[in-house]
Amino acid sequence: MKTILKVSNVSKYFGGVKALESVSFDLNEGEILGIIGPNGSGKTTLVNVITGFLKPNSGDVIFKNEKITGLPPYKIANLGIARTFQNVRPFYHLPAFKNLIIPLYSSRSRRFAESKFGDRDHVALDLMEDVGFERDSPIPYKAAAALPHGYIKRLELARCLALKPEILITDEIFSGLSAAEVASMVPILEKLQMGGITLVMVEHRLRELFRIADRVIVLEYGSKIAEGKPDEIVENERVKEAYLGTEVV
Repeated sequence: MKTILKVSNVSKYFGGVKALESVSFDLNEGEILGIIGPNGSGKTTLVNVITGFLKPNSGDVIFKNEKITGLPPYKIANLGIARTFQNVRPFYHLPAFKNLIIPLYSSRSRRFAESKFGDRDHVALDLMEDVGFERDSPIPYKAAAALPHGYIKRLELARCLALKPEILITDEIFSGLSAAEVASMVPILEKLQMGGITLVMVEHRLRELFRIADRVIVLEYGSKIAEGKPDEIVENERVKEAYLGTEVV
C-alpha cells in the first residue's frame, strides 16, 4: 500500500509535561486509521501537530514525500489535509449552507474547480446533501445555531469536504451522537473512503470505530503502545490494561 502520510518520532512538551513522546506511524492511502487512548493520552495533541496547530519539539510530519512539520494550518489545509474539531464552532448566525462559502472560496477549492465551479450556493447544498442533509427541507437554510447536534457534526464534515481533502481527520465525530445518529453517520464515512479520501478517526466510541477502521493505533501517556487491526487491538493485553478493563467491543 502507498504511504500518504508519515509521522516520524514526534514529541511535544508543554513546559515539563510530556504530551507526545517519539510517536511514529505511517498512514496508507485509502484506509481508515483509528487513533484511540484514554483521556489525556495525546490524541488531539497529535492531530494538532499534524495539522499545524502545534509545532512539535522534535520529529517530522511528511505528507506525500513533502515535509510539512511546523507549517501553518492554512497551508496544510491547502495541501489537502482537512480536520474536524471536538468543539465544533460554526458561524452560528449564518444559514447552515452559508458556512461552506468560506472554504469554497479557498485557493484549493478554486484550483480544483477551475472554470466549472458554478454557483457556490448550489455547490454548498450539494456537499451538504452528500453528508445527509435533506436538500428539499428547510434545514440547510436554517441558522446553524438552530441545528440539532447531529446536524452540526454533519455540517463540520461538509465544511471539510469543501476543501477537497485527500486526508480527512475527524476528532471525535461520534461524540454526543445517539446510536441512531452514529448508525447514519457510518455509511457517510465509508462513502468518503470509497470516494478516495483517506480517513484518520480519533474516537472514544470504540464499538463503532472498530467496525469501520482498517487499522488502529493506541496512545497512552503520549506514547504509542499498540498498532494493528481492530481484532488484534481488542485482544492486546496492554491496551486492556490502559483502559482499566473498559469494554472496547
